[in-house]
Amino acid sequence: MPRPKTHDDALRVRLLDRAGELLSREGASALSLRRLAADADTSTTAVYSLFGGKPALVRELYVEAFRRLGTRLRAVDVTGDPMGALNRLGTAYRESALADPHLYGVMFGGVIPGFEPDAEATAEALAALAPLLEVITNGIDTGLFKADRPEDMAMACWGIVHGLVSLELGGTLPPDLDSARTYELAVRVNTEGWSKRG
Repeated sequence: MPRPKTHDDALRVRLLDRAGELLSREGASALSLRRLAADADTSTTAVYSLFGGKPALVRELYVEAFRRLGTRLRAVDVTGDPMGALNRLGTAYRESALADPHLYGVMFGGVIPGFEPDAEATAEALAALAPLLEVITNGIDTGLFKADRPEDMAMACWGIVHGLVSLELGGTLPPDLDSARTYELAVRVNTEGWSKRG
């Protein structure tokens, strides 16, 4: 099969996905531009043309991982009841992690030694979680959630879903556990714990 002559977005996404797979399965030492190009059936010239080199590739992988998470979270209907919206965001978070498990470690697992996102990449990462803060702020403003600061509640809610997803992706949950059911229960109970209802 001839290698693609255009360095389009489809090739960019293919390279990023393969880079994430190499990092998550084999570690940082497996990520060389030559191997990445060969695995994606393209040339190292294409990789340099799209990313400019390995540091820029790693940065773009980090941004792409959060971009995908943000896209899934922004697709959630957050209108109406903030409790329902918060639960739906929790479900979307898990779905995103399961859809792109090779990117989860790039976002949160430190699989790239020495990588420090720049200010712009950090801002893009934080923007992915904006729907969570929006729902929580709405719930506090309407008197539904009992929290003094939206940021505190957001961090606590994020910690619950992040911890459960990390355990699931790491294969450390008991094999007979219904992961989806347990996850949904934990998200729902957490949301109810922040509510002033009842």
